[in-house]
Amino acid sequence: QLQASGGGLVQAGGSLRLSCAASGRTFSSYVMGWFRQAPGKEREFVAGISRTGGTFYIDSVKGRFTISRDNAKEMVYLKMNSLNPEDTAVYYCVADSQASAYYTGRFDYWGQGTQVTVSS
Repeated sequence: QLQASGGGLVQAGGSLRLSCAASGRTFSSYVMGWFRQAPGKEREFVAGISRTGGTFYIDSVKGRFTISRDNAKEMVYLKMNSLNPEDTAVYYCVADSQASAYYTGRFDYWGQGTQVTVSS
């Protein structure tokens, strides 16, 4: 089970940190990631993190977003800086047992989303 939180309303240029609590399986054996879906658009893979902390980002968030994980707490985070209105979306926490998922974006397990709204 994946429970995302931390979304909200922020002004352009601001920051948010999303959190995702995982339960039910051995967290450290899963790769994790974040997707987002903006109104009227398809879901978009944003960032992934491997079991050992390797990371992947899509170009539009490189240098602004940071994904991290705490295996002891069974948590994954997405720190988002320099937010702009194009980042407005529902953000989803995802997990998968396949090692490659963190950069292919092919995840089987999805949590509920958390809304991020960036005002201009």
